[in-house]
Amino acid sequence: MDPDIQSNNRISIQVSLSGYSFKVQAPDGAVVSASADWLGPGTVFTTPELQRRYAGAEIALVTPKFALVPAAFLLPGEEREALAEVCDLATGDEVRTCDVPQFGAKLVYSLSVGETLSKVIAQSLSAEVLPEIWFLLRALGDVPEYNRIVASHADGRLYLAIAQGKTLLLANSYPAPDFTTAEYYLFLAVKRLQINPEASAVWFRTPLGPAEEMSLYRYFKAVGTL
Repeated sequence: MDPDIQSNNRISIQVSLSGYSFKVQAPDGAVVSASADWLGPGTVFTTPELQRRYAGAEIALVTPKFALVPAAFLLPGEEREALAEVCDLATGDEVRTCDVPQFGAKLVYSLSVGETLSKVIAQSLSAEVLPEIWFLLRALGDVPEYNRIVASHADGRLYLAIAQGKTLLLANSYPAPDFTTAEYYLFLAVKRLQINPEASAVWFRTPLGPAEEMSLYRYFKAVGTL
């Protein structure tokens, strides 16, 4: 077999304005390889993991341009108007939608954030690009606890999704130029939703440094990465 064909493995990639990170998983979910931090765009053609073929590939683009709308409330043709109510859209920004059936909602979003790396990677892997918040919402279903807290921190923003059981409580992003500010918004959201962090775990999809992880451990029962 061609060693470059990873016929049974899957790769998931996150793309931000700063670069990208990746994780390769075997069919049983075991992590085969992963980047420890964000990689620069210049490495996209030299990183071995991006030169192989996989059974499946997922690409998440970190974009603050999104709105989660109950499916019954979003009428065809009103997608751009719904998104413009919560974020600034340029004239040329393309607006798309996708279903979030587990919460009976539609996600309205734009991938127009001033980067081209996600398109390059998507063409290389023949994969669709979806917004990071879509993967956060999906990841809530993978968290075993009743209090489900999933987050990402990239490009100066915190992306946060919180649920209790099957009930979605929050899906939003906040300006957070540093991790201390990201923690502030995380704690604020948890407090407002009356969730006890000492009895809850928090899961991050973006890479966490040792100092960041230890800081979270001071407040939460457990800290994990997805």
